[in-house]
Amino acid sequence: MAEVSLLIHDLGAAVSPKGWGPLRGRDLGELDIHAPASVAISGGRITAIGRPEEVMREMRSGADFETVDGRGKVALPGLIDCHAHAAFVGDRAAEFELRSRGASYEELHAAGGGILSTVSATRAASEEELKAAVERHLSWMLEHGTLTAEAKSGYGLDRETELKSLRAIREAGGDHPVDVHPTFLGAHTVPPEFSGAAEYAEFVVRDVLPDAVPLADAADVFLERGSFEVPEARRFLGACADHGLALRLHADQFSERGAIPLAIELGARSVDHLENTGEDGARLLARSDVAAVLLPACGLFLDLPLPPARLLVEEGAIVALATDFNPGSSFCESLPLIMNLACTRLGLSPAEALSACTANAAHVLALSDVGRLAPGYRADVLVLDAPDWRHLAYHLGGDRFAAKIKAGRLLD
Repeated sequence: MAEVSLLIHDLGAAVSPKGWGPLRGRDLGELDIHAPASVAISGGRITAIGRPEEVMREMRSGADFETVDGRGKVALPGLIDCHAHAAFVGDRAAEFELRSRGASYEELHAAGGGILSTVSATRAASEEELKAAVERHLSWMLEHGTLTAEAKSGYGLDRETELKSLRAIREAGGDHPVDVHPTFLGAHTVPPEFSGAAEYAEFVVRDVLPDAVPLADAADVFLERGSFEVPEARRFLGACADHGLALRLHADQFSERGAIPLAIELGARSVDHLENTGEDGARLLARSDVAAVLLPACGLFLDLPLPPARLLVEEGAIVALATDFNPGSSFCESLPLIMNLACTRLGLSPAEALSACTANAAHVLALSDVGRLAPGYRADVLVLDAPDWRHLAYHLGGDRFAAKIKAGRLLD
């Protein structure tokens, strides 16, 4: 019998994506719902889940363990944010005001604002200041139920600050309850000290990448007009792949420029954004193993077109959701809010939205033991203080948690 360390007992329900691995098509909306339910945890893993009386039969009589009272509540997997830019200092509130008066994101970027304004502030910060900023941003995410997150560099765009950013992400993650997976976004945009994208891409590959590799799990590029086109993206990503990094792409945010075919060619983990992806691109992506990461808060923030979410789901793409947390185009750390936007603006069901920011987000980060409530999975659990699991998306910003459990440990 299991030596249980924590028991969540007498839940109204415990809800999880079905099966294993990434979910496609109809499977995206399929859930395992145990109602009523208890969840037993041992050694940081789920050992039993099901009806309370069945779980109790799996436990040693007289054992001493912590308990969480689940009456009137529901349990869900910890949320996973697979696209977030957490390594920055400062803000862009002044730009937000300019955009409220009609200035476009691309106009601000061309005038030296946008990404480059955050680059300037981040370069000026010490490593300790940057680590503190990452920790603060992770704590914001945790408040909203995120227990695992990606964190990108990309606001340095020079050797010193890119490496400083990756070290800050690593160090912040080592001290924080949220599990953090660093991504080297060395090709975010072209800094003003370089003459063009090709020159900068060669600099990054030659002078930054070798020392970034031990600090990162993945690499990312912004393939978009005004940043990098396919030749520079292929050069950067190909070199990153040669060093063993997983590949990610910012794709089709403002225009289709060949990112999806390149991602498929290189075997990328994901293409992210897709606000301007057409039907042909969506169907091509759906026939591949490259995930589509949708970022509806960014589309709302910048008033962009909607990505073809329903077409992607119905054609069988691996669809994930994320916040795109960053200071300029998506100052939002709440995955419950993202789930609401996915349901109200993208046409996903609550079940599809849940799977997209748990099981499928785990797949994007190459994680096989999180994103579900099932025996053997890591015990990353949210106890939602609501009678119905759908409140997580239905309640706008619906993060009323009675408990958060990370690897079997009660937080708060």
